[in-house]
Amino acid sequence: MIQVIAFYLFAALAILAGALTILSRNPVHSVLWLIVAFFNAAGLMVLCGAEFIAMLLVIVYVGAVAVLFLFVVMMLDIDFAELRAGFIRNFPLGMLLAVVLFVELFVGLIARGAGKLTLGKPDGSAAPLAHASNIEAIGTLLYTRYLFLFEAAGIILLVAMIGAIVLTHRQRSDVRGQNVSKQVARRPEEATRNVSPEVGKGVSL
Repeated sequence: MIQVIAFYLFAALAILAGALTILSRNPVHSVLWLIVAFFNAAGLMVLCGAEFIAMLLVIVYVGAVAVLFLFVVMMLDIDFAELRAGFIRNFPLGMLLAVVLFVELFVGLIARGAGKLTLGKPDGSAAPLAHASNIEAIGTLLYTRYLFLFEAAGIILLVAMIGAIVLTHRQRSDVRGQNVSKQVARRPEEATRNVSPEVGKGVSL
């Protein structure tokens, strides 16, 4: 009984947060509602027994992607009047995409009711381990059968990160560099200046 109540609670909150993500006029509020939707989706994954996917939703999407979105939105100088004008201008295209997605979902439901597709017979090589959790089964599969693919993906991500750092790192002539050794060796009397201003005259810089 508690599982059913938790499912309907998480599902309702996820749908509500998703709708508010789209309908919120403030982009910061949209990102915050998106984080709420991710948390509720993680709760649904826990109820399904996929705790690894729930952990990925919280760590990757909430801890990295959504926080990155939030920082980018907060640093941008957004003109809300222009944003509303763009929404009205692109409304027909958005409605067309919504209709296409609705038709795809409808066709998918009809195809699901017609019967499942037969893609082949399993050979038993990807059978889950006995008395093992979902995370243990995924870890065993990644570090045995797909070890080289997993390591190759890590190397590609590392190369992409190094490339992004190299491309963005450049020397600027208009910014003075920082001399750490000179700052550490500076004496207190060189950094501060004691003055005795007269009353009502302030301090001259």
